[in-house]
Amino acid sequence: MKKHLWFVAVLAVLSACSSVPLEEHASGGGPGAAVPGEQPLAVPPLSALPETPARPLQGRYTPVSWDSVPGWAGDDLRHVWKALLNDCRGLMRPVSGSLALPARAAPRAWQPVCQAAVQSGLGPQAGGPAVRQFLQDQLRPWRLDDGAGLAAVGTVTGYYEPLIRASRTRGGAYQWPLFAVPDDLLIVDLGAVYPELAGKRVRGKLEGRRVVPYDTRAQIASDPARQPAVIVWADDPVEAFFLQIQGSGRAVLPDGGVLRLAYADHNGRPYVSIGQWLARQGEMPLARASMQNIKAWARAHPERVPELLNVNPAMVFFREEAIIDPELGPRGAYGVPLLAQRSIAVDPAFVPLGTPVFLDIGPQGGAAPMRRLVFAQDTGAAIKGAARADFYWGTGDEAGARAGRMKQSGRMWLLWPARAGAPSAR
Repeated sequence: MKKHLWFVAVLAVLSACSSVPLEEHASGGGPGAAVPGEQPLAVPPLSALPETPARPLQGRYTPVSWDSVPGWAGDDLRHVWKALLNDCRGLMRPVSGSLALPARAAPRAWQPVCQAAVQSGLGPQAGGPAVRQFLQDQLRPWRLDDGAGLAAVGTVTGYYEPLIRASRTRGGAYQWPLFAVPDDLLIVDLGAVYPELAGKRVRGKLEGRRVVPYDTRAQIASDPARQPAVIVWADDPVEAFFLQIQGSGRAVLPDGGVLRLAYADHNGRPYVSIGQWLARQGEMPLARASMQNIKAWARAHPERVPELLNVNPAMVFFREEAIIDPELGPRGAYGVPLLAQRSIAVDPAFVPLGTPVFLDIGPQGGAAPMRRLVFAQDTGAAIKGAARADFYWGTGDEAGARAGRMKQSGRMWLLWPARAGAPSAR
């Protein structure tokens, strides 16, 4: 144990001195980074893509025919081509090989498909039949199974990109800060020393020569000396809180300008549910602790809002991004912009990031099943297990209302290059 702690301290000091952040993703995401989708898709030759060791996946996959995928023939694919090209941009990025990053689809397996997409002559407005034929020619569906050899069934929830009102300067209603990454935040990659801890990272700060946990939400809120640089000041503390929960959002400024607050990092503290806290306090049943009901409770009890929010010690930090294409959402963990109702968050232990997935979502409240092609482009702390997914609804209040109501069962079919064998990750 002492040996582990000694190395953690050494790594923390090295991290503080390093000019290359340990958290950097292969997408190069960061302030000023180019947003994928700005440039035409460029597919390198197969010889330029290095061979990288396969990473084991936990899923069981069974090849099936297109006819056996429920709802495949009925999905309207008119707007999918843009999403496919966007996905290929991520697939063709160089693979870092770091086990600290989520598993992604093997680029060498996808190079022929992405090359065929470039050469197909299809454009962003390609018709559904042409897109469907291309996918059927190039890909093969693999059903994600459970241990009994049946289609795995998981929970599908929803998420969205909030739209808040904010100002670059504090004043009037704009009193609630959204912070940039603190200069003193350390990220320690434990796998750099202990391979068995690959993917494990801790966050903290230095006090003298000791690494200590980073400040909690309450500590940051109550002490100006602990506060990082502010990007914008929001006009509603609860809206600002839920923007952190979603991980990113858009801010409408007083002059009508709009900017994106993109996830950059967090303070390393565990997430604590304010909905569960309200239930324990007897304020509402847990089953009714939806985002909408929590917001209503906060409006009715403004004096208790700080107490409510500080229950959760976790704090998310942001970076500012320009909005190049209003149709595209924030970048997910895969590093490409999310597309409303065509992107999902998954557990990459079962579904490598970048994989097209046909999702069969069960009925809810009398509504018909939802069956559509989506792309695995994000992850989430609560998204764990086979067929578990978080469905990205888009931006704004309507998307938020849909996301807040969504909790349904779902099944998955991974669409994989027809000549590449079973799904694999790098």
